[in-house]
Amino acid sequence: MTVPDLYSAGIASGWNVVDAATLAAPLALDADVAIVGSGAGGGVAAEILSEAGLRVVLLEEGALRTSDSFRDMDEGRAYRELYQEGAARATADGAIAILQGRAVGGSTTVNWSSSFRTPPQTLAHWAAHHAVSGHAAADMAPWFARMEARLSVAPWGMAPNGNNGVLKRGCDKLGWESHVIPRNVKGCWNSGYCGLGCPVNAKQSMLVSTIPAALARGATLVHRVRVRAFAHDGKTVGALAGEALGADGRTPTGVAVTVRARHYVAAGGAINTPALLLRSRAPDPHQRLGLRTFIHPVNLSIAVMPEQVDPYYGAPQSVASDHFQWKDGATGAIGYKLEVPPLLPGISAGVFGSVGEALRADMAALPRTNAMLALLRDGFVPHSEGGRVRIAGDGSPVLDYDMNDYLWDGVRRAWLSMAEAQFAAGALRVRPAHLDAPYYADWASARAGIAALPLAKFRAALFSAHLMGGCGMSDEPRLGVVDSGGRHHQLNNLSVLDGSVFPTSIGANPQLSVFALSAQNAHGLAARLVR
Repeated sequence: MTVPDLYSAGIASGWNVVDAATLAAPLALDADVAIVGSGAGGGVAAEILSEAGLRVVLLEEGALRTSDSFRDMDEGRAYRELYQEGAARATADGAIAILQGRAVGGSTTVNWSSSFRTPPQTLAHWAAHHAVSGHAAADMAPWFARMEARLSVAPWGMAPNGNNGVLKRGCDKLGWESHVIPRNVKGCWNSGYCGLGCPVNAKQSMLVSTIPAALARGATLVHRVRVRAFAHDGKTVGALAGEALGADGRTPTGVAVTVRARHYVAAGGAINTPALLLRSRAPDPHQRLGLRTFIHPVNLSIAVMPEQVDPYYGAPQSVASDHFQWKDGATGAIGYKLEVPPLLPGISAGVFGSVGEALRADMAALPRTNAMLALLRDGFVPHSEGGRVRIAGDGSPVLDYDMNDYLWDGVRRAWLSMAEAQFAAGALRVRPAHLDAPYYADWASARAGIAALPLAKFRAALFSAHLMGGCGMSDEPRLGVVDSGGRHHQLNNLSVLDGSVFPTSIGANPQLSVFALSAQNAHGLAARLVR
């Protein structure tokens, strides 16, 4: 059974979709609103603003890839075409890998579909410590409900796959809290290849939901265009300047793309949006731009089980545990959420961190391998200030993110928790993703071994797919780049509607938080512009 490609039919019916790689002459567009970035923030904003009758231009650096190109479920193709820097993006020192989408739909096209509401503890912390208003749990509840209904978000109704089952079994055995993960899917085939683009349009990413809705209402989508800067006078943005990219999606063709609009929305995510504003030399009187960028630093634990787990099949994430998330409150020792990642063969080879015969043995055991991950909740205490986005000489974004004792303490405690859960679930052997760690045959050995592991970058495998902050919101200009409505404090016709406005990390997979907050703020923006 094949699923029709939404875009072939839509373009044939008159959708305004421009592939900048095909442009032979400069392109100039006028709009009510120009949106830079088509992911969770930009895609939601495009639908809401076009629904209000506003002329919307949506610009995306990545290419338009649709279900037709996802059907091979090929890892190499997907990482090359759908991820920032071919899935090789990392912190400036290369110590923390960063998985971030780069295609129409942004990271929603390639994420694993986990959809959590922002924890009320996080929302309360923002109000109390970052002068954020209008986003308390009661304020956000209708917006979460709205986006959950719009994107078919519901707890996963099928049994967990073997990989998630290990986490559930371990939590049950130890008496730890666990819960079913809500997912934004409709008619899911349970294949497990969400990270490579959904071949059957079941995942309700922006690619198949809000962006088609905006296009049907007259919005224009320009893809394979890199927005270099906003032109402004210090108070008002007058235009945005972009450059067309070639068929490779990376090499500029020399063709200029210019958009003039009444209002501009930056929605490129928590690395690209701060970089865009830095390139634009946006006013930053309090030196906040690019600071407090958070990533939920992630560490892993690998277990070989007696049974076949097949960690590459089935819904990638369907079980999570918050047992350690708020154990010491919001501002105590760093908390973490336990989940599992899918283990497709290509990415697994990197996760194992082994070579030669050891790697062959690890890959041979892949069908019986479980992995757990911990999302460390950074940003809630003074000694967890996150990282900093800056720009290189060519204007490309760079993320500095250091690991201090506070974070390393969380890494070690998370390894211990994951190993304990894996052994409780029946693991034959367990190994933290650390170059100096062997496989441990029992919980007592693991506990002693993990306690002695040196905590250092490049020895411990660290990564993130959750990018937050860098343009933090606060009603107090000295504390934030934008106000609680996403409006830039100095540029009166610029808003930021993406995860870069989060004052801290949130302590859960952030896509539903971005959906709801962007919907709330885009609705307010639409009302102001229509008036």
